[in-house]
Formats: sequence, structure tokens, C-alpha cells
Amino acid sequence: MTTLIVLLAIAAVIFIGFIAIYNKLIRYIEAIKNNQKQVDIQLDRRFKVFESLINVVKNYMDYEKSTLSKVVELRNKSQAAASAGDQQGRIDAENAISKIAAGINLVFEQYPDLKANQNALQLQEEIVNTENKLAFAKQALNDSIERYNATKNSFIESIIVSACSKLNQTFVYWQLSEEKVQEQEKYTVHL
Repeated sequence: MTTLIVLLAIAAVIFIGFIAIYNKLIRYIEAIKNNQKQVDIQLDRRFKVFESLINVVKNYMDYEKSTLSKVVELRNKSQAAASAGDQQGRIDAENAISKIAAGINLVFEQYPDLKANQNALQLQEEIVNTENKLAFAKQALNDSIERYNATKNSFIESIIVSACSKLNQTFVYWQLSEEKVQEQEKYTVHL
């Protein structure tokens, strides 16, 4: 009788441990999905700010149509890749839009009247703010993916993951573009 009670107690502890680990991994997966949604929100916000900025600067820039066309083309490519489940294709398209955003400040320098336009200045600042928020959202996503991967590859957790295919998911890190990595690696402080 005592052996039966001990075996039941051990089985209960194992079952409760299994449930606890299962629930922890589900929380991590849901956190990743939430962080992906936060990145999506910032990407949509950036696109809307670009549209607004281009409408304001139409009188100043000769190439606004090509800039808008390129942003729209890249945005459509990003959305198509997202729909197809091609996370790397989506990342590449969105990184290209970020590169266009970085060049907006150079355009403002070429047009003094544009620099004085209050709407354009607000939108320029909004692009910078959006890029910063997007960077934070991407970092939060990468952090949550890292936490999930580290946990699911731990000893006991990996056994549970192999038993429950629902827990074995693969997520793509949102990485910096190669140009940005090179730029950061070559950065020096000049005194």
C-alpha cells in the first residue's frame, strides 16, 4: 500500500511538472506571437507615415513618385512574403524600407523650404520615432524567440517538446541588414 502511494505521488509530481513546463512553453510561444504583432503594428505605422510625408513633400521633391513606388512595392513584397510564411523575405523587404527611411534626412537637407515646413518636420520626426519603436519591437521579438529556444532546448523541456509537436515551433529572428551590421562594425569614435 505504501509503495502504491509513493508511486502515485511520484506520478502526480511528474504530471504537475509536465503541465508546468507545457504551460511555460505555451506562454513563451504566445509572447512571441504578440511581439510579432507589435512589429506588424510598427511596420504599418511606418508605411502610413511614409505616405503622409510623401504627400506633404510632393511640391518639393522630384523623385517622390519613385520613392513612394519603391516603398509601396517593398511593402507589397513584405506582405506577400508574410502571407506565404516567408519570414526572411519579409525581413529583407522591410530592411530595404528602413534604408529608404534613413535617406529621408538627406532629402530634407536639399530643400530649405521643406525643412521649414512644420508638417514635414513633424512627419520627419515621426519617421525617426517609428524606426526607433520598430527597432525596440524587433529586439523584443528576438529576445522572446531566444528565451523560447533556450527553454525548449533545455534537458527536461526538450523531452516534453519532443512528446508534444505543438510546442516545437521555429521562429525567425528579425536580424539587422548586412549593411547595418557592416556600418556598426566599422563605427569609430573620432576625437
